[in-house]
Order: sequence, then structure tokens, then C-alpha cells
Amino acid sequence: MTIPADLRYTKDHEWVRIEGDSAIVGITDFAQGELGDIVFIDIKAEGEALDQEAVFGTVEAVKTVSDLFMPLGGTVVEVNPALASDASLVNTDPYGQGWMVRVKLSDPSQASGLMTAESYKALVGG
Repeated sequence: MTIPADLRYTKDHEWVRIEGDSAIVGITDFAQGELGDIVFIDIKAEGEALDQEAVFGTVEAVKTVSDLFMPLGGTVVEVNPALASDASLVNTDPYGQGWMVRVKLSDPSQASGLMTAESYKALVGG
């Protein structure tokens, strides 16, 4: 299980890469492993302003469907177009090609409330 040190994490297993006043969001290696084979990603939030912890979409795996939660408040400016044709990218490359949304942050200071790699590792027992 990989937990990159340069990202921030949520208790709901989303990761965040902060880039100035925007962020890229996806689900963690732990989350994709727990879900199993991901077959469909449903994100219709492009252009929407969402609060922190709001649901921005769902991940459908062979075993279950799981909600995706916004780690930080902001406007979804892009949904990863590659996931429409290949949702398994989340399984094979969760921190790279399997990213889910790019968000213009409404309050970048919210990032200070997210978990570090060390605290996330303690949460999942890694």
C-alpha cells in the first residue's frame, strides 16, 4: 500500500494534491484496494461549487458502490476524462492517472485540517 508523503488525506480515504489555489483529488491506494475492481466512476459535479465533505460522485466496484466526499470546499473545474472509458485507472494508478477531479479552492486554509501521510498511515494501520 502506497501513501505518498507529499499529499494530504481524509478519514474517508480521499487524497489531495494542493497546487496553489487549486487541488487535485482522488481516492487512496487503501480505498481502491478495499473496493476491489472499479468498473464505473460517476461524477457529475463539474462546474459546481461544493462544500467540504459534500458528496461529489460515486465509485462503483464489482462488490459495492461508494460515495466520494470533497476533502476541501471549492468549485469542480475538471473531471478526469480518462475515467469515463477506463475506470480501472483508479485501481492501477490511484495517485497518477486515476485522479478524479480538479478543484478551485474556496478556502485554501482548510487544507491544514487534513491528515498528513503519517496520520493517514496510522488510521489505516499501514
